[in-house]
Amino acid sequence: MKLIAIVGTNASFSYNRKLLWYMKKHFVAEAEIEIVEIAELPLFTEDSLDLPKKILEIAEAIEDSEGLIISTPEYNHGITAALKSLLEWLSWGAIQPLVNTPVMIVGTSLGKQGTVFAQENLRQILSSPGLEAFVLPANQFLLGHAADAFDTSGNLIDRQTISWLEHCFRNFCLYAKNLKPLRKLMETDADTGASEHE
Repeated sequence: MKLIAIVGTNASFSYNRKLLWYMKKHFVAEAEIEIVEIAELPLFTEDSLDLPKKILEIAEAIEDSEGLIISTPEYNHGITAALKSLLEWLSWGAIQPLVNTPVMIVGTSLGKQGTVFAQENLRQILSSPGLEAFVLPANQFLLGHAADAFDTSGNLIDRQTISWLEHCFRNFCLYAKNLKPLRKLMETDADTGASEHE
């Protein structure tokens, strides 16, 4: 299974980035996870009629994948401005790669709540017109006390935490697999509808 994983921050150091790299290594036998950075992406503006090259590359990578993972920090009870800007780009252009795409949301924070507000904020955004993603229900992976959660090699320490992440990830893989025929059907219907109105 080919998955894209977005680091939901433009910060040079991030425990959310560390979490995605751990997932890439830990689930290597189950999925090919490509990690995408958003640090140097241009800020969204409606003045641009075309997607910038870097945004287009991310959009195409998501379209070619079987699912998307987003790891989000929590800034003032919401997602980062950098992640919000990317999502605005992805709902703006002719290519809208998140429509009908399976998405798994994860997050880690220094406090005990583990990005619970940011994840709810992200779920709400992903349901909006132009995004319309299929977000994995339940299976919330909320990792608190991030500074103490990893060892010096970037591995999660707590066995129960690892077990819950494995549970959520495997449910997501099953979710994405089950949605695959539906996505193809919807793409076919969309293409047919477009040709009928041309």
